[in-house]
Amino acid sequence: MPTTAPEVMPVQIIGAGPGDPELITIRGQKHLAAADVVFYTGSLVPEQMLQHCRPSAECIDTRSHTLENWLPLLQERVQQGKRVVRLQDGDPCLYGALHELMAFLLKQQIAFEIVPGVSAFQLAAARLQVELTVPQLVQSIILTRVQGRTDVPGNEDLASLAAHRASLCLYLSARHASDAQAKLLAHYPPDTPVALCYRLGWPDEQIHLGRLDSMAAITRETGHDRTVLYVVSPALAAQSEARSQLYSPGHSHLFRPASPQARCR
Repeated sequence: MPTTAPEVMPVQIIGAGPGDPELITIRGQKHLAAADVVFYTGSLVPEQMLQHCRPSAECIDTRSHTLENWLPLLQERVQQGKRVVRLQDGDPCLYGALHELMAFLLKQQIAFEIVPGVSAFQLAAARLQVELTVPQLVQSIILTRVQGRTDVPGNEDLASLAAHRASLCLYLSARHASDAQAKLLAHYPPDTPVALCYRLGWPDEQIHLGRLDSMAAITRETGHDRTVLYVVSPALAAQSEARSQLYSPGHSHLFRPASPQARCR
C-alpha cells in the first residue's frame, strides 16, 4: 500500500514578549506547549521561556545560524508533519526579521500563523508606571532605531523624528548612544527625561533614569551596549492632573450623554 504523506501543520510564529515567561499570551503559550520543534534565538529569548514546552520538544537555538542554515531545518521539520514554532522576542512585527521568514514560507507554500506578543516598550511603560500618551502633553509614540548595519531610510532619520517631541522608544541603539543623544537634543530640551531599560523581563533587568543630555554618559557608566531600550518622553516627568475626555462629565458619546450641569454651561 502507498504510504500517506504526513499532514503539514502551519508554522506558528509566536511573540515571546520581552523575556518574562508570564508575559507570553495564552494563545502563544498553548502553541508552545503543543510544539514538537521550537526555533528560538537564545541571546534574545531566555531559556526560562522553554519551560512552557514539553520535555520531548526539540529546541533549536538559532543565535549562531544564518537564515540559510536554519530555514531548511524548519522546512524539513514541517514536511515531517511536526508542529513547528518560531519563538521570537517581543512582538514579531518589530525588528524581528519577520519579513524574511514570511517570504521564505510563502515561497515554499508553507502556511503560518502569527501570534502577537508584548513589546519591550510596553513593559518599559509598565515598569516606569507611566502613560506614554498624556493628555495635553504628548499623544504620539514613535518606535525607531538609529542607523547601524541596517540602513534607516533618510526620511526616518532620528533628528527628523525628534522634531515631533513625541514619546520616543529607541531600540537597537546603545552602541550609538552619543550620536543618538546629539540628534535628539536638536529638538528635545536637555532636561527631557530618559530611561535606559536593559533586558526588560529578564532576571537581570535594570532601569536607569536620567536626563537626555546624560544619555550617553549613563550608557557608558552602566556598560550596557546591547539589549537596551531607551524611552525618551516628557511623560516620564508628568506631574499635572491632565485627564482625557473619555470620562469627562462634559463629554458625551454613544454610551453616556453629557451631564445636565455640562449641558448648561
